[in-house]
Amino acid sequence: MVVVTSTTRNQVWTALPPIGDRDDRPLDLPQLDAATQAQVVARLLSPDFDAWSVAASRVGFCAKPIRLVGQSRTFDKTTGELVRCYASADEPTGVTFVRCGNRRASECESCSRLYAADTFHLIRSGVTGGKGVPATVGENPLVFATLTAPSFGPVHGVRPNNGRCRPRRDTGARCPHGRPLSCMAIHADEDIAVGQPLCPDCYDYASQVVWQWWAPELWRRFTITLRRMLAHHVGVLPAHLGDVASVQYAKVAEYQLRGAVHFHALVRLDGPQTTDGFAHAPTQVTARVLSALVEQAVRAVRVTADPVHDGDVPRVLALGVQVDTRPVRTSSRTDDPDRELTPEQVAGYLAKYATKSASDTEAKDSTHLRRLHATARSMAARAVSAEEDPTAPYGLLGKWAHTLGFRGHFATKSRRYSVTLGALRRARQRAQARIVEANRTGTPIDLRAIEAELLADVEDEATVVIGSWAYAGTGWANDGETALATAAASRAREYAQERARIRSEHNRNRLRGNTDDSSKIFTGR
Repeated sequence: MVVVTSTTRNQVWTALPPIGDRDDRPLDLPQLDAATQAQVVARLLSPDFDAWSVAASRVGFCAKPIRLVGQSRTFDKTTGELVRCYASADEPTGVTFVRCGNRRASECESCSRLYAADTFHLIRSGVTGGKGVPATVGENPLVFATLTAPSFGPVHGVRPNNGRCRPRRDTGARCPHGRPLSCMAIHADEDIAVGQPLCPDCYDYASQVVWQWWAPELWRRFTITLRRMLAHHVGVLPAHLGDVASVQYAKVAEYQLRGAVHFHALVRLDGPQTTDGFAHAPTQVTARVLSALVEQAVRAVRVTADPVHDGDVPRVLALGVQVDTRPVRTSSRTDDPDRELTPEQVAGYLAKYATKSASDTEAKDSTHLRRLHATARSMAARAVSAEEDPTAPYGLLGKWAHTLGFRGHFATKSRRYSVTLGALRRARQRAQARIVEANRTGTPIDLRAIEAELLADVEDEATVVIGSWAYAGTGWANDGETALATAAASRAREYAQERARIRSEHNRNRLRGNTDDSSKIFTGR
């Protein structure tokens, strides 16, 4: 284990936020081989460590930053005057680092945290308003729905109330392959058997791959069916639904332990489409009615899938029979007023799911998931390729075999649900520029007061930027630098969690009228 403390290398501490008052807490880099340890020590003792730490902090300690070389020049449109010039050659490292932008926590903790934060604000603004969305959206019916995949064979699982996995009266019953059809065990969440089939030879791996392939189409048809059912409920033709109501949603996909994708979605009913897109919903459709319609639409959706290859069979696909729909309100859950389901909780759930991937599920490295991968690759090899026939329905299956056949986006939303990720990223870039300028001039800045300006969908018309950039590589120079960046990203996560905990405690004390604020929010150095 390499332990870097503030005593041995103060520069590390200047690049990292403290965790509360524990400024002397070391930065641990466990499980490093001798070569990586030597690289860490060499970087810490290098004369350009300060420049490296600044470059790493600029990209949020990204695990796999993109290295670029080139330059950009900013000109005044009116006069043609060169306003500013930036070149990677001016950097101490000789290159410009930019974030990898990977949403998967298993690939880059730093960028996935940023993606989750953006997703959180995107989802929450569609529930309570903010980020350019009026607060009146909180008055419209809202449902939190979970749409699952159907069963492809019995699997081990954790049951409610410490129940047994798969109890049967005839405990001696066996499948055609001689394996028991029952399981009397009580599994815990960390049990390696959870998500594994009772009989791998009975499990329909091929159908699961095909279902994953058509899952985006199932979701599309679900939204169409829901709109038709809403039109019938309010007494208008489906083509005229937009005159009285519109359906908006935000959806993320998550892998279950059995390797099957399921969808978590917030479905909101708005009124007729307007300029800002957030009119009041028709009064005859309450959150409970919308919840019932969502469940009915899920059960009605069907997709007929063609055979993957000559030896395959056609299938009629549907969503799973296990559907969870919960009306959401900003104050309490309508199905159980004593248990609150707050917008922040829902947004946090979906943001967490959005940063997961098939690789997170594969961390268990089970025989079941390996066989599912092998099935996807085998079916792709036998399918008609896109090169042979561009219209072949499974022509690109091989490209998505690593995601177990799922080819959809992991996070999507309807056009008018809320703000876009692009707008949030653009606002963050503008805010960072404002902060730099404020620090340079010593002028205080209130970002909340200028939020609308930061989110405005307009570009700077006074200047034009002309750049010439080339790709120079991906990642840090060696494993030692990567280990330092990854450890720093973990420290930043701990800092954010601690800050959130103290802020939450501060707010609770304030609501209780406790003036003794012993949980003062800290902002770091």
